[in-house]
Formats: sequence, structure tokens, C-alpha cells
Amino acid sequence: QGPCGPCSEIHVDIRSKEEKAKIDGKDLVNNDHPQVVVIWNLVFMQFNRKADSSLENLPNKHIDTGMGFERLCLAMQAKKSNYETDIFLPMIQYIEKESGIAYTNKYAEDEKTDIAMRVIVDHVRAVSFTIADGQLPSNTGAGYVIRRILRRAVRYYYSFLNMNEPFLHKLVPMLAEQFKDVFPELEAQREFVEKVVLEEEKSFLRTLAGGLRRIENLDVENNQMTGKQAFELYDTYGFPIDLTRMIAEEHGWQIDDIGFEVALEEQRVRGRDDGKRETGDWVPVHDTEEVKFYGYDEQEVKNAKINKYRTLKEKGKPVYQVVLDKTPFYAEGGGQVGDKGEIIVGDQKIIVYDTKKENDLIIHFVNELPSDASTLVDAKINATRRALTENNHSATHLLHAALRQVLGTHVQQKGSLVKDEYLRFDFSHFEKVSTEQLKEVEQLVNAKIRENISLIENRNISVQDAKEAGAMMLFGEKYGEFVRMITFDEDFSRELCGGCHVDTTGQIGLMKITSESAIAAGVRRIEAITAEAAEKFVSDAIDQLTEVKGLLKNPKDLTGGIQDLQEENKVLKKEIEKLMAAQAGNMKEDLIKAAEDINGVKVIRTILKGLDSKSAKSLAGSIEQIVGDCVILFGIDGEKPQLQLSVSRALTEKGLHAGNMVSELAKNIKGGGGGQSFYASAGGSDASGLQAAVDQLGGMFG
Repeated sequence: QGPCGPCSEIHVDIRSKEEKAKIDGKDLVNNDHPQVVVIWNLVFMQFNRKADSSLENLPNKHIDTGMGFERLCLAMQAKKSNYETDIFLPMIQYIEKESGIAYTNKYAEDEKTDIAMRVIVDHVRAVSFTIADGQLPSNTGAGYVIRRILRRAVRYYYSFLNMNEPFLHKLVPMLAEQFKDVFPELEAQREFVEKVVLEEEKSFLRTLAGGLRRIENLDVENNQMTGKQAFELYDTYGFPIDLTRMIAEEHGWQIDDIGFEVALEEQRVRGRDDGKRETGDWVPVHDTEEVKFYGYDEQEVKNAKINKYRTLKEKGKPVYQVVLDKTPFYAEGGGQVGDKGEIIVGDQKIIVYDTKKENDLIIHFVNELPSDASTLVDAKINATRRALTENNHSATHLLHAALRQVLGTHVQQKGSLVKDEYLRFDFSHFEKVSTEQLKEVEQLVNAKIRENISLIENRNISVQDAKEAGAMMLFGEKYGEFVRMITFDEDFSRELCGGCHVDTTGQIGLMKITSESAIAAGVRRIEAITAEAAEKFVSDAIDQLTEVKGLLKNPKDLTGGIQDLQEENKVLKKEIEKLMAAQAGNMKEDLIKAAEDINGVKVIRTILKGLDSKSAKSLAGSIEQIVGDCVILFGIDGEKPQLQLSVSRALTEKGLHAGNMVSELAKNIKGGGGGQSFYASAGGSDASGLQAAVDQLGGMFG
């Protein structure tokens, strides 16, 4: 059903002359012969097939054509496979050189090294172009597809080419050079793509070996890996399910896919908000579905109708969702939070505590309804909160533009949150943004604020016109035919955006970056504040600085004064360590003399005062060197009570285990601990129980 037409295919026969003489190529077309392959497909779109299978002529006729690029190269270069062409062969030759393993160009299933090389060159090409196009590896959506492909390639070189160090990223420069004339974007972002791929390889290599060992040690019954086992590999070792399935097939196993999905869903449920919400049906009030948004221009609208409402139960309490026919309330979207405010009916003021969008409806969240829902109402936003939110949203646009100017055009928005209190901006960048770069970004944003740039708003511009104007568009975002474009200086910031903004940048006052951090591989996060919040931040910082200077007796060089204090502290710490070591040395002889023989085990146990855990551990080691096989328990009476237990290696072989013993003893000091068989420690909160712990040790050798 739908547009269709006759189909024509162009095939190429790359067999030898001898083979061609035996059987005509036309008899092998579409028979899955590896050397008689289709390189071009054409569909002559001229009919529309209706539901009853009848055909009608299309008003406009087209040719839908598709050509296999790799197969075309194969035919033009007279090769037998895609991987012999100059698309892939240079990379395969590089892999041969780096791995020391020859490529034999064989296609049997047991030719693991050849398969590995083909997988690597195919996969690295796919992910490199995709990353250059703006899609970064992640744990969700298209980003997870990229991560899965990368990890599959890593597993191939690790398992079949004996390569234990990151390698894929080394192929990126070859790709960039090869395709620079037809896909210059890869060459332009070559270093960035290399870094992203390298970071992904490092991340997976950290868990790959452990995951493969785990697979080898799995207890697999009836040749079926359980869903729980597959989920463990996914959750703990980062193995995508298709990679696990491939490895399972190599072992002759099946996977319980249903069990895996159940385990995955259980994880999703655990991650959701515990609060349950019961949603009632919509109750229509006025017979209209029209909703007009006036929030870009107005803070209040009069005489609005309630189109409909419904009741929700959140944690057992009833709340309501209300849809008006016109509203100034901005619904949460594009990273900006929804407006708060009031719905006014006569003397009744109903608080709107949130606004969201659902199926193009602007939904107001309220705790009560008007006594008469058919009455006309006034809707009024919290203007102060909106103004602060506008400051932060416009500052977000300026921040985005500044980051691209300072760090490079590879920077793309990966998420944002715009509230009245602060803004949060996630963006693609491979490494930590340096202090100097952050300072430069902040200075550039504040310079644009001081310029008091006027907002240029195009509310109904075509996507094509916006694109030609240079507007920033989010990768993967779906846009309608017409969009809203926000510009602050045509040469600086121009983005598609449906949010609320200041009329001039001067209204923002000041922007101050408060933090920069990593949230995922290749994704950084900046948080910032503006206006009064930024002024208060600076004022508080100055007050704190003044207080610190006062404590240090107002040195001319504050940094130098702090460094001197730190150096003095280091010297004093070393002196204390020397004193503790000397004190421990003085104790050693007395402790050795006090050793007990309890059922054939030499035991030294006491409470220490004035020693830290490091000195106590060193003391135990020096005693063991002199005494030989023994058990040493120190109760350390310091700021917090501690227990340290050492067991000679020979005694551990007879069944004594320091970790198990100290866990039991720690109950006396209301604490817990553990460790290895030969050394363990515990902390607690009740120093009065130290003696009881020391006494209890004697009963453990019965």
C-alpha cells in the first residue's frame, strides 16, 4: 500500500573468465552468489497502491534510486570483496603492522583474525563519521548505538588480535585524510573524534577483561545463559546485550532474552520516582480545544475559560490539572522550567505550582479548583520568578556561543536546565575546561551583557531560512516547518528556541560560573548564576576572603601566606610521626615480653594511646619480624576507637582469618570492619568497649 512502481536493478559479475564460461551471470542474479552482486537499484515511482490492491497513477512521478558505494568501488577497482578496495585496505594493512598478524583475505567462520580486522575497519568508520556529525556515545538512544558498535570493535581486537591497549583511535587520522575532500567535517574535528574514541576504549578496556573472565566462570546449564547472568554482564561490566549474545554463540550457548528484559525493566522501575500517580479522566467544561499562549508578551490574561480539568492523586493527595483557552504561563520545555503564579476567580486566588505541556496542551497544576469551573478566570504568572528565569535562559544562549568561540565549534548543547535560581548547561567537549578557559568564557559572556544587546526575535521563520541564517540547531531534534529564532548579536548568538528571554542583555546584570564537571564521556556540565544571585555570590566570596586574611593577620600576599601555613603544617606532621615512631619503638620490647601463649598460639594484645593507626600498623609489623608466628591485636584509643589485628601468614594457613575475627571483635566498640586473612581493621563509636574486645580475643583460640 502506498507509492510504488517497476523496479530495475544493475548487477555486476566479478567472477573469473573460466567461471563466467561455465554459467551465464544472468542465471545467478539474486541467488546470493558472492561475486554476482547488485550495485544499483532503481524504482520508477508512478503508482499508488490502494488498500484494495488496485493501482492509480501518481500526479507526480519520480525515480527512487540507491547505489552501494562500497560495491561500486569493488566493481571499479576489480576486487573480489569490499575489504580489498582502497576504502578499507589501507586500514587493514595498518592493523597488520600494529598487531603483527597477517590478513589472509579468507571468509570462513573460523578465520577469527580476518573477521576481527574487517569488523574493526567497518566499525571505526561508522562511529567516526557519526561522532563528527554530532552524536556522542552515551547510555541511551542513538548514543548507545555508537557505544555498542565501539565496544564490539574493542572486543574483537582484544580477543582475536592480542591487542590490550586502545587502538581504534589511531585509525581516525587515516579516515580523516582519506575522506577530507568529500567529508571535511571529520578532518575539522579529527582531534576531538580521536579523543572521544580513545576515552571510550579506555573505559571499556577497564572492565572487558573482568567481563570475559566472568563469562568463562559462569555456571551455564543446558547451554543457556540466564537473563540474570546476561544482565550482570550489562550492568556490571558494560557489555551490550548484542555483544554478550555474540560471545554466547561462540560458546554454543543461548540467552534467556525474556529474563534479561525482566531484569532490565526491574532496574528501570527501581530508578523511577517512588511516588505513584493516579490520573483521572478529563472533565470538559467549555467546548473548545483551542489554547493560545500569550506568555512572550503578557504576564497576565483576563477572562480566560477553563477548557477542561482532571484530578490526580499524588502520594494519596488530590491535585488538579487545568487547561485554559488562553494563558501567559510558559509550560516546561526546552530546558526551561514551567511558570508558577495564580488563577484568580473573584476573591479566590488559586496557586499554580507548575506548568507542563502534554499533547500540545498547556497544563496548569493546582491544589484546588474554582467553586464554579465554568466561570471566567484571570491567569497571572509570578513575574519576578519569570524575570529571573529569562535572565538565566538568555545567559545560557550567551554561554553556549562563548563556549563555541573559546573551545571550538565542536561544542554542541547536550542538555540544559533553566530555573529562576540558576542555569545548567551540558555540552560536548572531551576534556576538562581549564580555569583560564572558564575565565575567558565568563569574561566574554559578561562583555556581551554589558553591551546591552537587544533581542531579535523571529517567531515564525521557516527552518530553511533559519538554517541559512546560521541558527544553532540541536542534533537529533525534530523541528516543524516554521520555528522561533532568538538572536543576540547576529555575529554571536543565534539559536532556535521556544523559551522566554530578556529584551536586552543588560537586564542579566552579571553571570558567574559556579562549577564545571564531567557527567559522561565527552560531555561536560557548567552551572552558573546571574543577576542578584551572581552579585551575592561575589559579595560572599569577598567577605570570606576578608575573613581569611584577618585570620592570617592580613598578609600582603594571601596566597603566599597560606602556602607558608601549609608548609609549616607538613613539617609539624612529620615531627608528630617521628615522635609516634619513637614512642612505638619504646613500646616494642615491653609488648614482646608480654606475649601470651593461648592454646599454642602466641598472642600480643593491648590498648594503645598516643599512636595513630599508621604507627600502630608499623609497630605490629616490626614485632612480627622479631617474634615470628603470632597474632597481634591493638585497640587504639584515639579520636575514634579502632581495632587493628595482624595474623602471621603461617597461622592463616591453619584457618585463622583476621577479617572474620575483627568483624566479631568490633561489636564491642559498636562498629564494624574487615579485611584480609592476615590483616584487618575496624572502627567504632564506643571507646569503652576496647578492653572487652582485647579480652575477647583470648577466647578465639579454644
